[in-house]
Parts: sequence; structure tokens; C-alpha cells
Amino acid sequence: MEPWSEGLPAAITVCDREGVIVAMNEQAGRLFAKSGGKDLIGKNLLDCHPEKAQAKIRDLMEQQKANCYTIEKNGVKKMIYQAPWYADGEYQGLVEMAFEIPYDMSHFKR
Repeated sequence: MEPWSEGLPAAITVCDREGVIVAMNEQAGRLFAKSGGKDLIGKNLLDCHPEKAQAKIRDLMEQQKANCYTIEKNGVKKMIYQAPWYADGEYQGLVEMAFEIPYDMSHFKR
């Protein structure tokens, strides 16, 4: 991972076109510690999800589209953003970023 991503208060996980995890920052390693943490690098992220989530991930990869939603777990609200990444204009896989957000968040129209 890039050095700047290690100090970012967001979990960043990167997979290739087949769903194999190729990078995780320290925050992602801590977030997924119970599942293996950074030892998940080299493993397929589809194996870490139930069938319904696998279907969603496959669709995101096939359609090369983004997915964004919020979750709440243990009193913490998070934004989950999954998006395709590209190198030289060619699709390479997905990136997932997960970060805490406040319960009452401002919204501005500009």
C-alpha cells in the first residue's frame, strides 16, 4: 500500500479481477483481524462472504461499477464504498474503503 494510506483512518482493501486480495492497509488488517487480517492477502475475497454478498461482488466486478452504503455495528456507523480501479485505462479489480461517519452528518447542495 502507499504510505499515505497507512495513516488514513479508513480500511482499504484491494482485489484483482478475480477477487484475489492484493493489498490491505493496516486499518483493514485490524478490521478483518478475526478473519485473518493481512494474512488474507492472496486469498479470494469471495470466500470471505455469504452467497448473497458474493453475488453482489460478482456483479460489481462484471459491470465494473461502484457500490456505496452505510452500516452500523457495535454502535459505530460506517460508510462502505466499493469501486473499480484501473491501470492505464484497463480494469484491474475492486477497491473497498470503510470509514466511520457521524450519526448526524451535514449534507450540502452546491
